[in-house]
Amino acid sequence: MDLTSYAAWAVRLVNDLVPPPELIRLRQELAEVFDVAGDEEAVAGRLNALLVRYPVRPQLSAHDGAPWHLHLAEDPAATAVMGLAAVVAELGADRLGRCHEPRCGRAFLDTSSNRSRRYCSARCASRANVAAYRARRRQEAP
Repeated sequence: MDLTSYAAWAVRLVNDLVPPPELIRLRQELAEVFDVAGDEEAVAGRLNALLVRYPVRPQLSAHDGAPWHLHLAEDPAATAVMGLAAVVAELGADRLGRCHEPRCGRAFLDTSSNRSRRYCSARCASRANVAAYRARRRQEAP
């Protein structure tokens, strides 16, 4: 079962979605996981606490002509938490991050092959690169 899509749902919840009232607390709790993304122990501790609070209920499903396979029960909180936990377990806590562009700070999942992602989007990466270029030009100018 690929849980990356569930982790992506967690990122969207932290960044973009206006959550229904029952998910406002979860949004803050997930944001706190990304806030400590540089500290593996802290990430694991927060995710473990969330896994207790939002238990996962797997279920067998067969749809669209596919054979029986596992899905997580339709609990948006549990799926988001489980998705992040799976990414950390399979790829490492350093795959969770906050955008390095100073005016942004959005959460992201680093799915690059060399763990090099620092920005949430190409737009933020471009903005940061342009700012760095302009700063260098200012320093070089007499």
